[in-house]
Amino acid sequence: MIYSFIKNYFYNSSLSKLCCAKVENRQVFPFTAIIGQTNMKLALILNIIDPRIGGVMSMGDRGTGKSTVVRSLVDLLPKIQVVNDDPFNSHPSNIDLMSQEVKNLKLEGKPIYTNFIKTPMVDLPLGATEDRVCGSIDIEKALLNGAKAFEPGLLAKANRGILYVDEVNLLDDHLVDILLDSAAGGWNTVEREGISIVHPARFILIGSGNPEEGELRPQLLDRFGMHVRIKTIKDPISRVKIVERRSNFDKNADEFLKHYNFLQDFLKNRVVNARDSLKDVKIDYQYKVNIAELCSRLNIDGLRGDIVTNRAVKAFVALNSRKAVLDKDIFSVLSLCLIHRLKKNPLESIDSSQHVVTTFKEIFGYSD
Repeated sequence: MIYSFIKNYFYNSSLSKLCCAKVENRQVFPFTAIIGQTNMKLALILNIIDPRIGGVMSMGDRGTGKSTVVRSLVDLLPKIQVVNDDPFNSHPSNIDLMSQEVKNLKLEGKPIYTNFIKTPMVDLPLGATEDRVCGSIDIEKALLNGAKAFEPGLLAKANRGILYVDEVNLLDDHLVDILLDSAAGGWNTVEREGISIVHPARFILIGSGNPEEGELRPQLLDRFGMHVRIKTIKDPISRVKIVERRSNFDKNADEFLKHYNFLQDFLKNRVVNARDSLKDVKIDYQYKVNIAELCSRLNIDGLRGDIVTNRAVKAFVALNSRKAVLDKDIFSVLSLCLIHRLKKNPLESIDSSQHVVTTFKEIFGYSD
């Protein structure tokens, strides 16, 4: 009986590891093969160029490929260097991306061994508890051994990567607050019974949801850097193309991916170059004033709209291999940064996006 138990245990463990390996190495539909969703793709790319933009919230109909776009994003990111056997994906030299254990090793002058891994992409399930998200402290072990026994959560796993929450509008508001705080501050703090653990948690937060199931509270929605509304594609030709591409991918993923290798590598290089050149992009002072006036005229609360728009337009210019911001660049990212921050007036018949465009043209004297 004991032999049978041990045999089954090791068999199931091996099978579990094999299944996990297959899941980790599963092929993902290529980003450049996705038809439509231009705004969604642009918002995601700008966030991986400059994560300080603050993430993306996408709301749209069922079956419009929101999850597919997000999961395909990770293939555009370069591999990252991490410290071996570190649960926080610590950077070997950047102290802001380093766990306390790695900092201690550096202070003691001990050797630090590293390797390169694929940028982490973490899915947060709807039923996740606070301990699963933030991590938990084993109080009993801490009291008995005098050591901080910390079990890292999903925020630790997502450090230096992407954290994706599908149906984020159904997630408990308290958990959404925790995610947004960590994404904005770059650190996660866990406190239990007088014991405190702090670790880096810098990630790009991406949420998606179906508006039929409810909207996020405005206070939470405002904290997402960008917002995208996704509608079902109506054009019959485009719909047929989507079905054919998906069928070809399902039939022979390896062969399908070969056709998009060039486009994937081209876009990946654009993103890497944009990250490197972002610091050189300049925005004219008058444009900053105009953006501030625009946010003021639109009656947007706080300064997040101003900050995000300035960051997003710089990332957009860097993506297009330029160093000076033009008014057309601001126009290209404006709606993504501001529409979800507008106060809803049920008596107004004008579309909110049209209101933003009209006000922009008045202030900038812009004609497309």
